[in-house]
Amino acid sequence: MTNLDPRPEEIECEAGGAPDGPRPGGAAVEIITSRDVPLGGPRAMTVRRTLPQRQRSLIGAFCFVDHYGPDDVSVSGGMDVPSHPHTGLQTVSWLFEGNITHHDSGDNHAVVRPGEVNLMTAGSGICHTEVSTQDTTMLHGVQLWTVLPESHREVGGRRFDHFVPDTVRFEGSSMQVFMGSLMGSSSSVPTYTPLLAAEIRLDPGAELTLDVDPEFEHGLLADSGDLTLEGVRVAVTELAYTGVGETTLTLRNTGATAGRAILIGGTPFAEEIIMWWNFIGRTHDEIAHYRDLWEAGSDRFGRVDGYIGHDPQGLTRLPAPTLPTTTLRPRVNPDPRARTTE
Repeated sequence: MTNLDPRPEEIECEAGGAPDGPRPGGAAVEIITSRDVPLGGPRAMTVRRTLPQRQRSLIGAFCFVDHYGPDDVSVSGGMDVPSHPHTGLQTVSWLFEGNITHHDSGDNHAVVRPGEVNLMTAGSGICHTEVSTQDTTMLHGVQLWTVLPESHREVGGRRFDHFVPDTVRFEGSSMQVFMGSLMGSSSSVPTYTPLLAAEIRLDPGAELTLDVDPEFEHGLLADSGDLTLEGVRVAVTELAYTGVGETTLTLRNTGATAGRAILIGGTPFAEEIIMWWNFIGRTHDEIAHYRDLWEAGSDRFGRVDGYIGHDPQGLTRLPAPTLPTTTLRPRVNPDPRARTTE
């Protein structure tokens, strides 16, 4: 997925104290609310973005969390994103409902299906397209970005990985671990910092206590149900954050309908980054250079074959927005329990 904002926001972070939310359970919980972002076009599909925000930029190396749907594509037009570039990151696609075609400049062509993770690694530069399939009526899922560390962001070529995780069942609940490891289940997709991502489903009234890595910070994105994390209510499309040091996390579904959430986590990412449009770099000049290369049609990003979308402007390749007149500044969460202020 791309960031289609024509004026991408610069987000500055400040260190603060520990989350000060209620603690009826164990871990302190910080709630991050989502903001609506239209995904382009006259019938724009709206996504709900919880990361990045001024409040918090990163959870582990996760730097971008979008939730979309359930979306009737006959009304919204669905997902239709022409070729666009990425640097310095991995994109993680996970669907609950519907299908999306993926084509990238690494000559990877795939259909993203529910319950199957697709992970694209940019290498030194990649471009790709995303279009919901013609047989999709409802589209519902999440897309995540993870930052590549300095040691890997310019190393290796473009890469695409696909994995179908097993469903692990517990009393009243189940999960699919699609990145990293959790509760004895592991994913084979490659990550370059320690990371975790899993879909968790809870029956009405069910409770699930997870054994988690105390070196990880975690985020729980609620998709459905009346969910709590450590006794703190997490409304649908909200992201609940807990810092490092926790060995267990308890989830409950207090409602009368089934609940679902995405759990992400990782060791705190200490490197300073600049994230602007679809680029992640380390300096303003580096981001400006990436933009110039994309606009010039550089081979750094390659080209995509197979796009069959219907962009309303007839575009097959997205132009980059204009850079802000101010210098882009790095962002970092120096304290894994830091709260930020606007």
